[in-house]
Order: sequence, then C-alpha cells, then structure tokens
Amino acid sequence: MSTWNRQTLERIATADELHIAPRRGDGSLRNPTTIWVVRDGDDLYVRSWRGKQGSWWNTARDSHAGHVTAGGAEADVTFTAVSDPAVNDRVDAAYRAKYGRYSGYVEPMVADQARSTTLRLTPQQ
Repeated sequence: MSTWNRQTLERIATADELHIAPRRGDGSLRNPTTIWVVRDGDDLYVRSWRGKQGSWWNTARDSHAGHVTAGGAEADVTFTAVSDPAVNDRVDAAYRAKYGRYSGYVEPMVADQARSTTLRLTPQQ
C-alpha cells in the first residue's frame, strides 16, 4: 500500500475543503465536488454528507479511483471503504475536532448515514 508524502499529507489534512473527482466507468473524471476531509494518523478520510445518495460517493464506490485537490496539493487516489467501528469512531472524533465550529453540519457527518460512506484515500503510485 502506498503512503502519503509528508508535505502532501499535511497540506490536504489541514485544508478546510477538498475537491474530489472520482473516475467514471469510462476512465474520465467527474467534475469535482467540494467536501470535507479529515486525518487519522497517516491516513485521510472522507464521507458523503448525503450518505449513500451522494452521487460523487456512488462513483467513488464503483470505480475506487479518482483525483483530489486541497491546500495547494493534488493526488490521484484509491478509495477504500471503511467498515471498522474503531476507525469510524476516530474519524467521527476527527470531524468533530476539525469542523466542530459548524455544529449543524458536523452532526450529520458523524451519524450512521454518513459513517456508512467512510472512504480512506490512498495515493496512487
């Protein structure tokens, strides 16, 4: 498994917003969607605020590949679904810590509907 370059990891993790463009079945990128991103250790995670109804999330789930841009950094990534409750608990905590000032939006991001869409971002080599 690939690991993040330290500078890229820091830039993406500290950015308030991430632009995510999953690959479609034909290999082209969807138009970017602006979402939140959080860090747990050396890993980056995203979730769909709309749960499994989120169109970008459905494309990411199907293709497992895409491109992200945040904090002046960009990367081609692999999307991996996360179902481990312990990881999801840490991701919940990361969302609350980073975005707690947006209380009306954070709570839906840590609810079961969004937790079920947790994806780990892994840089492609």
